[in-house]
Amino acid sequence: MRSDRQRKTRTRIKMVKVKSKKTVEKKVWDGSKKIAVILIRGLVGTRTEIRDTLKMLNLHRKHACTIISNSPARMGMIEKVKDFVTYGEIDDDTLKLLIEKRAQKDPKDEKKIKPFFRLSPPIGGFERKGIKKHYTIGGVLGYRGENINDLIKRMI
Repeated sequence: MRSDRQRKTRTRIKMVKVKSKKTVEKKVWDGSKKIAVILIRGLVGTRTEIRDTLKMLNLHRKHACTIISNSPARMGMIEKVKDFVTYGEIDDDTLKLLIEKRAQKDPKDEKKIKPFFRLSPPIGGFERKGIKKHYTIGGVLGYRGENINDLIKRMI
């Protein structure tokens, strides 16, 4: 038989799970915008599910960048790896510059380019608090909105 304490803990956990599902459903996804995702931290010592998600996003190396569509499935993947990447909406000028300077041709099909871009570390370094803190508190990781364009231009 379970004690009263075990029953209360179990019901509390169920309530938390239900609340988190409701908050995810309320998000509005705009499919017209493109999202730039840059891998900031290395893969050594990461969990297998994080590594697999990064591979699905075509982020195999540190400072690699990929452009994805803004869909709920892709945003869920980004939420899973948000402690290793930075992301935001990329504008057309930065996207053209990125393709012009850093696009590599796919050896399998000469007409296509590879689905990722290899960037160098940013000129002037990352933000003051380093690569282990979130962008909102002065670090690099997580969502940065339109400021991703400035970072990409410094990394090209």
